Amino acid sequence: MLISSPIMAQEHEGGTEHKETEKKESKFNAKEVIFGHVLNAHEFHFLDITDGEGHKKPLSIPLPVILYSPTKGWDFFMSSKFHHGHETYQGYKILTDETIAEMPEAERKNYNPQQIVAVNAAGEIDPTVKVYDLSLTRNVVQMMLALILFVWIMLRIAKKYKKGEGVTTAPKGSQGFMEPIITFVRDEVAKPNLGHHYEKYLPYLLTVFFFILINNIFGLIPGSANVTGNIAFTVVLGLISFVVILASSNKHYWGHIFNPPGVPMGVKFILVPVEFLGVFIKPTALIIRLFANMVAGHIIIICLISLIFIFAGLSPVAGWGVSPVSLAFTIFIYFIEVLVALIQAFVFCMLTAVFIGQAREGEHHHEADGHSTVAMDDAVIV
Repeated sequence: MLISSPIMAQEHEGGTEHKETEKKESKFNAKEVIFGHVLNAHEFHFLDITDGEGHKKPLSIPLPVILYSPTKGWDFFMSSKFHHGHETYQGYKILTDETIAEMPEAERKNYNPQQIVAVNAAGEIDPTVKVYDLSLTRNVVQMMLALILFVWIMLRIAKKYKKGEGVTTAPKGSQGFMEPIITFVRDEVAKPNLGHHYEKYLPYLLTVFFFILINNIFGLIPGSANVTGNIAFTVVLGLISFVVILASSNKHYWGHIFNPPGVPMGVKFILVPVEFLGVFIKPTALIIRLFANMVAGHIIIICLISLIFIFAGLSPVAGWGVSPVSLAFTIFIYFIEVLVALIQAFVFCMLTAVFIGQAREGEHHHEADGHSTVAMDDAVIV
């Protein structure tokens, strides 16, 4: 409000208006960078290389595209055929932020970046053709790589135990690293919440813990995908836990929901619907907690890095001046994210065990060895 500058009106081409448009188009787009990293994509994009003529050449790894259309049938090709959204291939086109921005405002809400759509001979979107995208996106590929690594590590450790290594002698190498973690999950998560039934659920709890942890760590590698920051990933994990919780329930659990003991009849009309909703709220809390925590950290890191380019767009001196501060905070948040990756894997595993223990309510008894489960009130879980 205190600083102003004169603006010269210009009606013909090549004037101030044209220059301002070019400047706006070349300006750093933080929103595009942030969502380009957080959202799913058909390639692993690392960086853009600018040649002598000012053209950007993305450095990326293309991924397989698998499409099915009732009209066109099946199509298989690599995502590089789209040339990063600049060309069409076999009647299909991948949308980018630029193509969506050029659409009428009423149509933008119907499309998303990295969405593959059918086009007509003129290269325009054909909404009459339905497209089912079954491609191996970077989230899918990275999740498969994490799964392969997870299975390989566990089979390698199990093979050593079968040979007697780590049984009669002290564990070595990967055994020595993994055994304390497995023991921690068993003694601090499974036993206190599931009592003498812990062995039945320990394989699932360990699988969930390590699968989330490996994907969290993978997501911290520059250029990789944030798999656990994808709501579809956390929804599947939450639904699997939901099925396990329901399969572990008994008549005592459902009796406390639909007929809470020691509660006046008038209060039951209010309490029963709340308790019934709680059955679905528990897995929903697992889904949202993991998704929100993992995606938030990545957005914060990219925002801090983006400050350098935003200030550099205003003034090169400002860009260099804010760089040390931005990098310092980025490194700090990055180490925090490593801690969050461990905590979120533990929290998901812990709450799953707690909810399973609540579903088995009525079977638990106080024992002297302390390995039985005491039903926990929902208010304890924050």
